[in-house]
Amino acid sequence: MARDFEDLHDIDDLSDDELRDLVRDWLAQNETIDADDLVVRVEDGVVTLSGRVGTEAEQRIAERLVTDSLGITNVENEIVVDALRRAESPEPIDQHLVEEEVHSGLLLGDRAEPQDPEAEHLAEDIDAALFGTVDIHKSTERGASWNAPMTPTPEGLSGTDASPAEMGEDH
Repeated sequence: MARDFEDLHDIDDLSDDELRDLVRDWLAQNETIDADDLVVRVEDGVVTLSGRVGTEAEQRIAERLVTDSLGITNVENEIVVDALRRAESPEPIDQHLVEEEVHSGLLLGDRAEPQDPEAEHLAEDIDAALFGTVDIHKSTERGASWNAPMTPTPEGLSGTDASPAEMGEDH
């Protein structure tokens, strides 16, 4: 039978021990499954996968890595799905990213100062302190320099520049 793929690993000429090592290495390279929880046995060229994984998807991935990626056709999948093996993240990724952002740039042993959500508007705005702000309220509140806007604001338009809707009822 002609093959329609390139045999990168030349598995036909491998001994059972070499084939087992190749499969173990191939499983260990994949980060979606924990190869330490799997047992690989090879007898007369037949690869047997056993062990425990957390989901059916991990079970399918392990088998597909051996059959599709390595091109091994004689595979017996005896992997058991065990709910206790399911990988659980200690915290949601969004919370992890928030924590990472809060603690970024800190030296070992430094503690980030907790900031109350109600006091966020009082946090130091470095850009406003250095370059000023176009918001008159922030300028007044924080004592930062005020920069006039580059374009007219709706309340600053007058005469022919403004449409009647922009000028309001007072004009």
